[in-house]
Amino acid sequence: MTSNFVDYVKILVRSGKGGAGSAHLLRVKYNAKAGPDGGDGGRGGHVILRGNSQRWTLIHLKYTKHVFAENGQNGGENLRTGRMGADQILEVPLGCVCRDAETGEILGEVTEDGEELIIAKGGRGGYGNDHFKSPTNQTPRYAQPGEPAVERWVIIELKVLADVGLVGFPNAGKSTFLSVVSAARPEIADYPFTTIVPNLGIVKYHDDQSFCIADIPGIIEGASEGKGLGLRFLRHIERNSILLFMVSCEQLDIEKEYNILLEELRRYNPELLDKQRLLAVTKSDIIDDVMMQQLQAHLPKDVETIFISSVTGLNIPELKDMLFRKLNETI
Repeated sequence: MTSNFVDYVKILVRSGKGGAGSAHLLRVKYNAKAGPDGGDGGRGGHVILRGNSQRWTLIHLKYTKHVFAENGQNGGENLRTGRMGADQILEVPLGCVCRDAETGEILGEVTEDGEELIIAKGGRGGYGNDHFKSPTNQTPRYAQPGEPAVERWVIIELKVLADVGLVGFPNAGKSTFLSVVSAARPEIADYPFTTIVPNLGIVKYHDDQSFCIADIPGIIEGASEGKGLGLRFLRHIERNSILLFMVSCEQLDIEKEYNILLEELRRYNPELLDKQRLLAVTKSDIIDDVMMQQLQAHLPKDVETIFISSVTGLNIPELKDMLFRKLNETI
């Protein structure tokens, strides 16, 4: 089955070339040498990315391989300026980054509704010969050509915008947690890699306040080197304010599991380690208080930890309080 979630497209874009200036010389009934009256050429069209808060995926661009803007028209006689070429506007979800496919240079990012980013600038129109007249050269017979078009392959990547990103191994209970605290309905099953695309959920809080959680496909050891699904979706947690690590209480050494996840993030992007972190030990309904006390000795010391159960609701309100408090600390 083809997924409707598309977060990566590669497109050939080409702006419009600028129109040439006119070298026309005015001829009138009583003055055969009335001087230059050539108009300027029109600007070529831009290729523009525009943020649209109503879009959540790049699926509308999945089969778009070529985007060409219109050329500017040439200048005309009687100082007439050529018409500007029409821009090509691509609407994208908020959180998109655009980069040159060949050089890797980041051309910019779109994070606000209505924000526009020119990724291929249209060529400027050339000056008509009227600009070049002078006391010593009253009938210039030349004009500027328009600037050429800009053509490049670009890659547009979507990085999901969310307040909290869920980080954990496959089958750690991330999707179940998301379904409990929000209205999101991700696919849930008792096998790894049930989640194969990011899911977003809005968590309602006291006094009509809310925050957004992103559940990405589970990370496996080696994800930063391209194993599993992790590498493809790790970029979606780059914009999260808080990282909520989730490790199942079924793991014998919770600290070791947490450190593996941390290392994969460090290898992918060391800046991710500067984000605020919380650790939730999931599926805690299957252990008693004694076992919970024993697991305390295997918890990492450098991160705030809480035992939760999405099935029984154990400490779910407390975790929401912790997340909301940390979010306010980051503002």
